[in-house]
Amino acid sequence: MSTNSQDQEIDLGQVFKKMKDFFNSFLDLIFDFILFVKRNIIILIVLLVLGVGIGFYLDKNNKAYSHTIIVTPNFGSADYLYAKIDLLNAKNKEKDTLFLNSIGIKEIENFGKIEIEPIIDVYKFITNKPENFDLIKLMAEDGDLQKIIENDITSKNYPFHSIKFNTKGITNYKKTVEPILTFLNTSDYFESIKKQNLQNIQEKMIANDSTIAQINSLLNEFASTSSNNQKNDKLVYYNENNQLNDIIKTKEALVEAQGNNRISLINSDKTIKEISSTINIKNNEGLKNKMKIVIPFILLILFFIVDVLRRFYKNQIIKRNQ
Repeated sequence: MSTNSQDQEIDLGQVFKKMKDFFNSFLDLIFDFILFVKRNIIILIVLLVLGVGIGFYLDKNNKAYSHTIIVTPNFGSADYLYAKIDLLNAKNKEKDTLFLNSIGIKEIENFGKIEIEPIIDVYKFITNKPENFDLIKLMAEDGDLQKIIENDITSKNYPFHSIKFNTKGITNYKKTVEPILTFLNTSDYFESIKKQNLQNIQEKMIANDSTIAQINSLLNEFASTSSNNQKNDKLVYYNENNQLNDIIKTKEALVEAQGNNRISLINSDKTIKEISSTINIKNNEGLKNKMKIVIPFILLILFFIVDVLRRFYKNQIIKRNQ
């Protein structure tokens, strides 16, 4: 028992000794760093000021700008939209001047990467579309809901999509946004679908207006009959009241449908409809516009590495001379 107790005391003593040595080494390291700063304070200040100056200059001359176009694809053209963006990006990577000029994009050397991504909005995806809600619910039973709403198949069916591209320098709507949208809307097939869709909406509106007019006439006739049959300020009830309620509900549904049709006429005038565009936003991705912080840090690290290597070289020379 006494031997085990002594061994434990020895082990604990060694642990505490190592902890003490480590702590002392850490304090020595901090003190060495303080001496290093004190010894080289002027050089460090010069490097810091120089780095900040160079960083400000580089940030000031950063001419990278990002631009965003939010669109909605009509007539089931989501796959067509993504294929068109992929083609445009491929041609841009190849610097196919002939192709890009043919669709109206000038100053190709300043035109950067273009990409598209869905604006994930599950609520708009399922609003007034019970089949979409049932589909998501069914798919969620066999997998992760988050992955389902973000996968390629689901994401292409969201109503809004964001097209993003970069340029070197400021651009304007006519130089870039307008040519891109014109290119996206160049399709004989979808142009035919668009014309037929607009014609269908207009025919629905004419039919709905006619039905609403008939309902109004019927309601006016009913109101006239009702007033003629009133006696002694007592209401006369008709067996047709239930039918009347159905007629009124039908009119409300038709009026609502007419409102939706008017909105559809506005939204369906193009295959790829532009919702909004934001251009000339200074690009701060990655290290862009952060050089005033990055450059001083790099200079200080380089100076520290050079000093360590210099000390290592001197120590090795001393050892060899001994």
